[in-house]
Amino acid sequence: MENNLGEKKGNALAERRLLLIGGRWAGKSSTGNTILTKERFECGRTRTAQCEVRHMVVEGRKLIVVDAPGWNSSLSLTEIPEGEKQRFKLNPSKCPPGPNAFLLIIPIDSAFSVEERKIVEEHMKLLGERVWRYTMVLFTCGDFLGEKMIEQHIESEGDALKWLIKRCNNRYHVINNKKTNAPQVTQLLEKIDEMVWHNNGGYYELDEQTLNIIQKKQREVAERAEERWKKAMEQRKQMKALIPEEMKPIQKLQVILLGSRSVGKTSVGNTILGIKEQEDGKRTAHSVARRGFVGKTEISLVDTPGWWKGFPMSDTPEMIKEEVMRSMFLCPPGPHVFLLVIDADASFNGKHLDAVTTHVDLLGEGVWRHTIIVFTRGDWLGAHSIEEYIEGEGKALQSLVEQCGNRYHVIDNKNTDDGTQITELLEKITGTTAENDWQHFVPDEQIILTIEEKCTRVEKGARLRESQVKAKRKSLRGSRNKLQELKIVILGQKAVGKSATGNNLLCKEVFPTCENEQCQVDEADVAGRKVTVIDTLGWWKKLSRCTEKTDKEIVRGFTLSPSGVHAVLLVVPLDLTFREVQQAALEEHMDLFDASVWKHTMVVFTYGDKLADRSIEEHIEREHSALRWLVDKCENRYHVMNNMKKKDVSQVTELFEKIEEMVSGNSGQLFCPDMKDIHLRIEEKSKRRDLKNVLKQRLEQEYRRRELELMMGFREKLHELQADVRGTQATSASKSLIGAKIKAKAVGQRKEEIIDAKLTQEIEKLDKDIMKSTDLLRNSKGFLIPSMSGDSPAPSVAESSSYKKKSTSNFDKVLNWLSTLKIGTNVDNQLTLNFSQSSGYRSVIPHEELYTDIAE
Repeated sequence: MENNLGEKKGNALAERRLLLIGGRWAGKSSTGNTILTKERFECGRTRTAQCEVRHMVVEGRKLIVVDAPGWNSSLSLTEIPEGEKQRFKLNPSKCPPGPNAFLLIIPIDSAFSVEERKIVEEHMKLLGERVWRYTMVLFTCGDFLGEKMIEQHIESEGDALKWLIKRCNNRYHVINNKKTNAPQVTQLLEKIDEMVWHNNGGYYELDEQTLNIIQKKQREVAERAEERWKKAMEQRKQMKALIPEEMKPIQKLQVILLGSRSVGKTSVGNTILGIKEQEDGKRTAHSVARRGFVGKTEISLVDTPGWWKGFPMSDTPEMIKEEVMRSMFLCPPGPHVFLLVIDADASFNGKHLDAVTTHVDLLGEGVWRHTIIVFTRGDWLGAHSIEEYIEGEGKALQSLVEQCGNRYHVIDNKNTDDGTQITELLEKITGTTAENDWQHFVPDEQIILTIEEKCTRVEKGARLRESQVKAKRKSLRGSRNKLQELKIVILGQKAVGKSATGNNLLCKEVFPTCENEQCQVDEADVAGRKVTVIDTLGWWKKLSRCTEKTDKEIVRGFTLSPSGVHAVLLVVPLDLTFREVQQAALEEHMDLFDASVWKHTMVVFTYGDKLADRSIEEHIEREHSALRWLVDKCENRYHVMNNMKKKDVSQVTELFEKIEEMVSGNSGQLFCPDMKDIHLRIEEKSKRRDLKNVLKQRLEQEYRRRELELMMGFREKLHELQADVRGTQATSASKSLIGAKIKAKAVGQRKEEIIDAKLTQEIEKLDKDIMKSTDLLRNSKGFLIPSMSGDSPAPSVAESSSYKKKSTSNFDKVLNWLSTLKIGTNVDNQLTLNFSQSSGYRSVIPHEELYTDIAE
């Protein structure tokens, strides 16, 4: 008899449904072949683009193996296209009624990092918590172990891998896909049988409601994609009609490539020009013009530096913005088209749209009429069309495509031998040029004049700063002593390269480069010195996100070196701008220490590879004045680190020498802050934050009160209008009407009834909004502090916060006074704070600040 495991029943075979999941290039397809003992899945350079199902009897079991597309191990879930996430959720439906086991493929020959753990965890969450009951880790590249046991590998890899093994309830197995020996497969199938037994013969079943919702979305996307494709085909037909025979092919085309970093701009250029040489992997630092022929068409192609994906133009360094604008002048009199490159294997949301539009708008008015979107990595789309990607990603991408007049093209840069994709692209470029009456996009000459003037100013300032730095270093070099011991603390904003810098200074990977939650300390012997590095918690760019807890953790880093530190390294990335926002956040955190901290502080610029052939002094002079303020504050002490060059000890040694020069200038004194004073400053900062919150709450309350008044007034007007309409209806109905007049009046009465119904609908909607606004106002009144002087029964800030005892500090006095202020309006209808008449002061609150703070 067959038991609940589905074992043999007479001649029937036990069925095992296996779903292979994991990152791209992890070895899923090879593993599927090893399990099936035959080459059933295609391996090698071809990626699994969609689920593939294979059946085979192995070891007395009927196996159904599903090879699912791998996820991109360098992208978080938020960076993955919506369609890809939906298809991942549907993977279990490919082996109905559901898989008995998910085999999570992890290659042994590459590290399983904290970042890798996060990506695995995010993907598994798409399938729900119950998926872990059916999951086993299957290690590939077993030959990489050598004589080592898999348990030794797990223990040596660190907490991330141990976490994964624990989540899978200690279920794991090793496969060597270079060997086809039966024992490793037999043992795997036995472990799967054991897991099925523990799950009472059960399997993972996809929730029917989830299945229906996703399938409905996919149908809707497919329908919209079909409509977009038809529209594009019709548009292409119209474009072709604009091109006279003598312009086929067009003799000369001038093209500029635009886009964010790592989307494949340079690859697109190479594919267009037919260049097959291996790319060096270096970032495009300058706008560069190249020329070539495609058939009989001469093409001038300008490649530009990319901006960070998802970061608006305001966050991009000046040098990159200037190079993007300079590109227009490298193909005079101007380009025929701009090719805006977007990678089709990643998400595209509102942040990406803002980044693209703000950067493209730098080029001037009318640029969008000359722009075509080129989607790269077309091979990752698999069986899905580019239109499905556009429609599946949502409104942000759709609006970008519409802004470009529905002009788009998809390229597979790996399939450079397919000439049709370039032929079609040139056709679309020619058609776009024809739509623009064969006119170039002519840039504003003032742009290049402004850039050249700035370059002259920057070069002069850079030379002066460089000479000052050299003179100062020369004066200190004689008194510099090589220190046997160096103690360093690293400060800075989140995600600027602090931990990577710390690892480089110690010449070993000790600090996790993902977001850390607490300060860490480590030491090593480097360049003849015992170096201690303290990596601190990074602060947020937005001050509103900073908390007392974060501040305390940041300053706790200094307690990890009780005798003090030789240097405070302030980390600033070269690939993002440093403006007022960054300056304000930095100042607020540095102000936690006494002013002497600046004498021990040096700026360390990370992402040194982004400088290309420019000097750091040029970067400092070209950027916003906030950066020059910081460098001047540190008395021209700065250093550049390229954390990609982990084996380049010379950059580390040079930094140590600069630190030793700074220590010499400080007479050998270390920075040892008084932690008692620091905590008092943190407490005062917290009270300042309370003060700001009270003000924000008072303003928000007044804003909601005025909004409620306006809505109630509008409702009264609607009631009056409705009364007039109903009065007209009553009068019309009371009159005696005959003949044609009856028909005309009846039509008029019907219109009045429709108006009456619409007014009723609007009034009901307004009633709901008023109710909602009233509730919000009531809640805000309950939370607000109308008075702290004891005249009001409402609780005080002091009573509702952690410090409940009565305080006599100036901050508490200000809070008491501030809470009693009246908020009014002036003749321009601006919100104002009314201070006492004796002060002679009246403050106008900027609306944009109010809305920004409320949003935060």
